[in-house]
Amino acid sequence: MTNQRPFKARIRTRMAKTGESYTTARRQLINRASPQTASPPASPAAAQTANPAIAQTAGSTAAQTERIADDLIRARTGHGWAEWFALLDAAAATERTHTQIARHLVVEHEVPGWWAQTITVGYEQERGLRAPGQRRGGGFEASASRTVAVSAARLFEAFADETVRARWLPGVEVRVRTATAPRSFRADWAGGPTRVVVGFDAVGESKARVSVLHEKLVGAEQAAELKVYWRERLAALKALLESDGDHR
Repeated sequence: MTNQRPFKARIRTRMAKTGESYTTARRQLINRASPQTASPPASPAAAQTANPAIAQTAGSTAAQTERIADDLIRARTGHGWAEWFALLDAAAATERTHTQIARHLVVEHEVPGWWAQTITVGYEQERGLRAPGQRRGGGFEASASRTVAVSAARLFEAFADETVRARWLPGVEVRVRTATAPRSFRADWAGGPTRVVVGFDAVGESKARVSVLHEKLVGAEQAAELKVYWRERLAALKALLESDGDHR
Protein backbone atom coordinates (compact mmCIF):
# COMPACT_ATOMS: atom_id res chain seq x y z
CA MET A 1 0.00 0.00 0.00
CA THR A 2 1.27 3.49 -0.82
CA ASN A 3 0.56 4.79 2.70
CA GLN A 4 3.17 2.60 4.41
CA ARG A 5 6.06 4.27 6.21
CA PRO A 6 8.81 3.02 3.82
CA PHE A 7 6.99 4.55 0.87
CA LYS A 8 6.53 7.85 2.68
CA ALA A 9 10.24 7.85 3.47
CA ARG A 10 11.01 7.42 -0.24
CA ILE A 11 8.73 10.34 -1.00
CA ARG A 12 10.54 12.59 1.47
CA THR A 13 13.91 11.49 0.08
CA ARG A 14 12.81 12.43 -3.42
CA MET A 15 11.47 15.78 -2.15
CA ALA A 16 14.85 16.54 -0.61
CA LYS A 17 16.67 15.74 -3.86
CA THR A 18 14.29 17.41 -6.34
CA GLY A 19 12.55 20.15 -4.40
CA GLU A 20 9.18 18.75 -5.49
CA SER A 21 6.05 19.03 -3.38
CA TYR A 22 4.86 15.94 -1.47
CA THR A 23 2.01 15.34 -3.96
CA THR A 24 4.25 15.64 -7.03
CA ALA A 25 7.01 13.43 -5.59
CA ARG A 26 4.45 10.81 -4.60
CA ARG A 27 2.88 10.81 -8.07
CA GLN A 28 6.25 10.38 -9.78
CA LEU A 29 7.12 7.37 -7.59
CA ILE A 30 3.72 5.76 -8.21
CA ASN A 31 3.99 6.25 -11.98
CA ARG A 32 7.53 4.83 -12.03
CA ALA A 33 6.42 1.74 -10.12
CA SER A 34 3.33 1.05 -12.21
CA PRO A 35 3.73 -1.30 -15.23
CA GLN A 36 1.26 -0.66 -18.04
CA THR A 37 -0.26 -4.13 -17.85
CA ALA A 38 -0.27 -4.54 -14.09
CA SER A 39 -3.07 -6.32 -12.28
CA PRO A 40 -5.71 -4.17 -10.58
CA PRO A 41 -5.37 -3.25 -6.90
CA ALA A 42 -6.65 -5.98 -4.62
CA SER A 43 -9.59 -3.79 -3.69
CA PRO A 44 -10.37 -0.87 -6.01
CA ALA A 45 -13.04 0.26 -3.58
CA ALA A 46 -10.27 0.78 -1.01
CA ALA A 47 -8.92 3.61 -3.13
CA GLN A 48 -12.16 5.44 -2.48
CA THR A 49 -11.46 5.55 1.24
CA ALA A 50 -7.87 6.79 1.03
CA ASN A 51 -7.06 9.58 3.46
CA PRO A 52 -7.61 13.04 1.91
CA ALA A 53 -4.46 15.03 1.22
CA ILE A 54 -4.15 18.78 1.05
CA ALA A 55 -3.76 19.84 -2.60
CA GLN A 56 -0.51 21.58 -3.50
CA THR A 57 -0.46 24.69 -5.66
CA ALA A 58 -0.28 23.67 -9.32
CA GLY A 59 2.92 24.61 -11.16
CA SER A 60 3.91 24.07 -14.77
CA THR A 61 5.70 20.77 -14.09
CA ALA A 62 2.82 19.27 -12.10
CA ALA A 63 0.27 20.39 -14.65
CA GLN A 64 2.27 18.96 -17.52
CA THR A 65 2.19 15.45 -16.02
CA GLU A 66 -1.61 15.50 -16.29
CA ARG A 67 -1.88 16.62 -19.91
CA ILE A 68 -2.54 14.73 -23.09
CA ALA A 69 0.44 14.83 -25.44
CA ASP A 70 0.89 18.07 -27.37
CA ASP A 71 0.89 16.36 -30.78
CA LEU A 72 -2.45 14.66 -30.03
CA ILE A 73 -4.06 17.92 -28.89
CA ARG A 74 -2.80 19.57 -32.08
CA ALA A 75 -4.10 16.75 -34.28
CA ARG A 76 -7.56 16.77 -32.71
CA THR A 77 -8.06 20.53 -32.16
CA GLY A 78 -5.75 22.33 -34.58
CA HIS A 79 -3.45 23.87 -31.94
CA GLY A 80 -0.89 22.71 -29.41
CA TRP A 81 -0.95 23.54 -25.70
CA ALA A 82 1.14 26.73 -25.92
CA GLU A 83 -1.09 28.11 -28.66
CA TRP A 84 -4.26 27.35 -26.72
CA PHE A 85 -2.82 28.97 -23.59
CA ALA A 86 -2.01 32.12 -25.59
CA LEU A 87 -5.46 32.21 -27.18
CA LEU A 88 -7.20 31.78 -23.83
CA ASP A 89 -5.00 34.43 -22.19
CA ALA A 90 -6.00 36.82 -24.96
CA ALA A 91 -9.65 36.04 -24.16
CA ALA A 92 -9.07 36.83 -20.44
CA ALA A 93 -9.94 33.24 -19.57
CA THR A 94 -8.47 33.47 -16.06
CA GLU A 95 -11.42 35.72 -15.23
CA ARG A 96 -13.97 33.22 -16.55
CA THR A 97 -15.55 30.15 -14.98
CA HIS A 98 -14.75 26.63 -16.18
CA THR A 99 -18.05 26.44 -18.05
CA GLN A 100 -17.48 29.81 -19.71
CA ILE A 101 -14.00 28.81 -20.91
CA ALA A 102 -15.22 25.51 -22.34
CA ARG A 103 -18.17 27.22 -24.04
CA HIS A 104 -15.82 29.82 -25.55
CA LEU A 105 -13.70 27.04 -27.07
CA VAL A 106 -16.76 25.32 -28.53
CA VAL A 107 -18.43 28.45 -29.91
CA GLU A 108 -15.48 30.59 -30.97
CA HIS A 109 -12.99 27.90 -31.99
CA GLU A 110 -15.33 25.00 -32.88
CA VAL A 111 -13.54 22.60 -30.53
CA PRO A 112 -15.55 19.37 -29.89
CA GLY A 113 -17.04 19.17 -26.41
CA TRP A 114 -14.73 16.61 -24.79
CA TRP A 115 -11.62 18.28 -26.18
CA ALA A 116 -12.89 21.68 -25.05
CA GLN A 117 -13.12 20.29 -21.51
CA THR A 118 -9.62 18.82 -21.79
CA ILE A 119 -8.09 22.12 -22.93
CA THR A 120 -9.97 24.01 -20.21
CA VAL A 121 -8.63 21.74 -17.45
CA GLY A 122 -5.08 21.96 -18.84
CA TYR A 123 -5.31 25.75 -18.97
CA GLU A 124 -6.68 26.02 -15.43
CA GLN A 125 -3.85 23.84 -14.12
CA GLU A 126 -1.20 25.79 -16.03
CA ARG A 127 -2.48 29.10 -14.67
CA GLY A 128 -2.75 27.81 -11.10
CA LEU A 129 -6.54 27.89 -11.00
CA ARG A 130 -6.69 24.26 -9.91
CA ALA A 131 -4.25 21.58 -8.80
CA PRO A 132 -3.80 18.37 -10.83
CA GLY A 133 -6.70 16.10 -9.92
CA GLN A 134 -8.70 18.96 -8.44
CA ARG A 135 -11.86 20.49 -9.87
CA ARG A 136 -12.06 24.25 -10.24
CA GLY A 137 -13.43 25.58 -6.96
CA GLY A 138 -12.69 22.39 -5.00
CA GLY A 139 -13.35 18.67 -5.18
CA PHE A 140 -11.14 16.09 -6.87
CA GLU A 141 -11.29 13.76 -9.86
CA ALA A 142 -9.04 11.31 -11.72
CA SER A 143 -8.82 10.79 -15.45
CA ALA A 144 -7.19 8.40 -17.89
CA SER A 145 -7.51 7.63 -21.58
CA ARG A 146 -6.35 5.03 -24.09
CA THR A 147 -6.45 4.49 -27.84
CA VAL A 148 -7.45 0.94 -28.83
CA ALA A 149 -7.43 -0.71 -32.25
CA VAL A 150 -11.17 -1.41 -32.24
CA SER A 151 -14.26 0.60 -33.12
CA ALA A 152 -15.95 2.99 -30.73
CA ALA A 153 -18.91 0.60 -30.65
CA ARG A 154 -16.66 -2.24 -29.46
CA LEU A 155 -15.14 -0.05 -26.75
CA PHE A 156 -18.60 1.01 -25.61
CA GLU A 157 -19.66 -2.64 -25.39
CA ALA A 158 -16.67 -3.41 -23.15
CA PHE A 159 -18.15 -1.01 -20.58
CA ALA A 160 -21.87 -1.52 -21.11
CA ASP A 161 -21.89 -5.34 -21.32
CA GLU A 162 -21.54 -6.74 -17.80
CA THR A 163 -19.92 -9.99 -18.94
CA VAL A 164 -17.28 -8.27 -21.07
CA ARG A 165 -16.66 -5.65 -18.38
CA ALA A 166 -15.92 -8.32 -15.78
CA ARG A 167 -13.05 -9.64 -17.95
CA TRP A 168 -10.97 -6.47 -17.62
CA LEU A 169 -12.58 -4.75 -14.60
CA PRO A 170 -13.05 -7.65 -12.17
CA GLY A 171 -14.42 -7.37 -8.67
CA VAL A 172 -16.07 -3.99 -9.18
CA GLU A 173 -19.79 -3.33 -8.77
CA VAL A 174 -21.10 -0.45 -10.86
CA ARG A 175 -24.63 0.85 -11.19
CA VAL A 176 -25.21 2.15 -14.69
CA ARG A 177 -26.88 5.57 -14.79
CA THR A 178 -26.92 6.24 -18.54
CA ALA A 179 -25.39 4.45 -21.53
CA THR A 180 -25.65 6.00 -24.98
CA ALA A 181 -24.06 3.80 -27.65
CA PRO A 182 -21.42 4.37 -28.87
CA ARG A 183 -20.75 7.75 -27.28
CA SER A 184 -20.97 7.76 -23.48
CA PHE A 185 -21.32 5.66 -20.34
CA ARG A 186 -22.03 6.90 -16.80
CA ALA A 187 -22.19 4.80 -13.66
CA ASP A 188 -22.03 4.94 -9.85
CA TRP A 189 -18.83 3.29 -8.65
CA ALA A 190 -18.68 0.52 -6.05
CA GLY A 191 -21.82 1.65 -4.25
CA GLY A 192 -20.96 5.36 -4.39
CA PRO A 193 -20.56 8.15 -3.69
CA THR A 194 -18.05 8.46 -6.55
CA ARG A 195 -18.99 7.90 -10.18
CA VAL A 196 -17.36 7.35 -13.56
CA VAL A 197 -18.07 9.24 -16.77
CA VAL A 198 -16.72 7.60 -19.93
CA GLY A 199 -16.54 9.00 -23.45
CA PHE A 200 -15.72 7.22 -26.71
CA ASP A 201 -14.17 8.97 -29.71
CA ALA A 202 -13.49 7.35 -33.10
CA VAL A 203 -9.91 7.79 -34.36
CA GLY A 204 -10.05 6.88 -38.03
CA GLU A 205 -11.79 3.76 -39.28
CA SER A 206 -10.09 1.12 -37.14
CA LYS A 207 -9.25 2.84 -33.83
CA ALA A 208 -11.09 4.59 -31.05
CA ARG A 209 -10.16 6.45 -27.89
CA VAL A 210 -11.79 5.85 -24.51
CA SER A 211 -11.58 8.57 -21.85
CA VAL A 212 -12.52 7.92 -18.22
CA LEU A 213 -13.27 10.61 -15.65
CA HIS A 214 -13.73 9.44 -12.04
CA GLU A 215 -15.61 12.16 -10.17
CA LYS A 216 -16.51 13.21 -6.60
CA LEU A 217 -13.28 12.05 -4.97
CA VAL A 218 -12.35 13.11 -1.45
CA GLY A 219 -8.78 14.33 -1.92
CA ALA A 220 -5.54 14.48 -3.89
CA GLU A 221 -4.30 11.13 -2.58
CA GLN A 222 -7.42 9.29 -3.68
CA ALA A 223 -7.25 11.01 -7.07
CA ALA A 224 -3.64 9.86 -7.51
CA GLU A 225 -4.52 6.28 -6.53
CA LEU A 226 -7.42 6.09 -8.97
CA LYS A 227 -5.48 7.69 -11.80
CA VAL A 228 -2.92 4.87 -11.56
CA TYR A 229 -5.73 2.32 -11.24
CA TRP A 230 -7.50 3.52 -14.40
CA ARG A 231 -4.27 3.60 -16.39
CA GLU A 232 -3.73 -0.04 -15.45
CA ARG A 233 -7.29 -1.09 -16.20
CA LEU A 234 -7.39 0.65 -19.60
CA ALA A 235 -4.12 -1.04 -20.48
CA ALA A 236 -5.76 -4.36 -19.57
CA LEU A 237 -8.80 -3.44 -21.68
CA LYS A 238 -6.60 -2.64 -24.67
CA ALA A 239 -4.73 -5.94 -24.32
CA LEU A 240 -8.00 -7.87 -24.05
CA LEU A 241 -9.74 -6.33 -27.06
CA GLU A 242 -6.71 -6.30 -29.35
CA SER A 243 -5.88 -9.94 -28.56
CA ASP A 244 -9.43 -11.22 -29.12
CA GLY A 245 -8.94 -11.26 -32.87
CA ASP A 246 -12.21 -9.38 -33.28
CA HIS A 247 -11.29 -5.78 -33.90
CA ARG A 248 -14.78 -4.60 -34.71
